[in-house]
Amino acid sequence: MPVFETALPILILWAVIGYGFGSIPFGLLLTKAMGLGNLREIGSGNIGTTNVLRTGSKAAAALTLLLDGGKGAAAVLLARFLAGEDTAQLAGLAAFIGHCFPIWLKFKGGKGVATFLGLILALAWPVGIACCATWLVAAAISRISSLGALVSAASSAVWAFLLGFSSLMSLAIILALMVFLRHKENIARLSDGTEPRIGQK
Repeated sequence: MPVFETALPILILWAVIGYGFGSIPFGLLLTKAMGLGNLREIGSGNIGTTNVLRTGSKAAAALTLLLDGGKGAAAVLLARFLAGEDTAQLAGLAAFIGHCFPIWLKFKGGKGVATFLGLILALAWPVGIACCATWLVAAAISRISSLGALVSAASSAVWAFLLGFSSLMSLAIILALMVFLRHKENIARLSDGTEPRIGQK
C-alpha cells in the first residue's frame, strides 16, 4: 500500500464509496432481469460470472464479468481522479470487500475475481493485463475457472514487482489472500479432484 497522505475523513468517505460500488450484485440482478431464474438456486449459488454461466447464457456471464470488473475499476478511477493514489488503492480494496460481503445480501456475496481483476487493471494496467493473461492461460489449460483465479491472484504481487509497481505489492498480497480465503471450498474440491470444469452445470 502507498503512504497514506490523504486526510482520514476523505479516506473513510472513499472506503464507503468503494464498498458501495463493489456491493452491487450484478450477476444476481442480470439473471433476474433476463428471466434466467434465481441465481442463488443455480449451481454453486454464487453471484459471480462462473455461476452465471451455468444458467446457459453466455451473454449474461459476459455482462456480469464486465460489470463486476467495471465496478472495481470505477471505484479506483474516481478515487484517483478526485482524491489521489492512496485513496484509489483503498477504494479498490473496499470495492473488493463490498463484492464479497454486500450488505444488501446479508454479507453473502461473490468470490471477487472479476472485481479483483478490474481494480488491478485500473490501478496499474500492465499488472492487470498480466493477471488477466495468467487467468486465461491457467483456466484454458485446466478448464477450471477457480484454478485460473487462484493462479492469477497468487501471481499478482510477483507481476507488480517485475513490472515496476512495487507500491501495489502490499495490496496485491492482501487481495490474493482474500481470494484464496473466498475459494477455500474450491481448494478443497481441487484437492479431491471434484471441482467442476468451465461450462459444467
